[in-house]
Amino acid sequence: MELDELKQQWQKADSQQTTQNQNIMEMIHHNSNGPVARLKQSYGRQIAVMSLLPIVLILTNLPNIESTLSSVLFWTYVAFCFAVAIFARYNYNKVKKLEATEGMVKPHLEKTVEVLETSMRRSVTGVKIAMLVFIVLLEVLPYVQHFHMLEAWHGLSPLIRYGAYTILLVVQHFSVKRMSYIKFGQHIDRLRELVGQMG
Repeated sequence: MELDELKQQWQKADSQQTTQNQNIMEMIHHNSNGPVARLKQSYGRQIAVMSLLPIVLILTNLPNIESTLSSVLFWTYVAFCFAVAIFARYNYNKVKKLEATEGMVKPHLEKTVEVLETSMRRSVTGVKIAMLVFIVLLEVLPYVQHFHMLEAWHGLSPLIRYGAYTILLVVQHFSVKRMSYIKFGQHIDRLRELVGQMG
């Protein structure tokens, strides 16, 4: 008799856990305000913005298009935008798989969350490295290419230039981390929380 009761309790607990898992998967897959939907929106916007920025830059410099297209700084910026867009597409595809696959088991969901967290950290690091590259270019390019704005910037005291770079790097350090968390991190954390509730 006790064995039957234990079996019934086990089946009931298993049924409740299965229902809870189904509810969590429903939130992950179909909730328009859920973490997957929000991450898709954020990555989608990043792809669109990074794809449009070089075009906007070209359009705003049409009067000096030859000078713009021969600028190392311009092509470095295009490469940066292209790299960010590719990285965002990679993350978008990862999130899209989460949305599309109904029968994912917990370990696979946890692995995907880890990949997204790692991608976010690498993205933050990549933006910081890109800023250092642009600073180096601002200092080196005037010796190689002659652009009025760069020469004017180089005409300033090194103390002003390096002071400006230092302030820029400090502000960037905190703002990039904060913006990355707002756009991606909080939704990844929510996703991890939901996956953690699964049995």
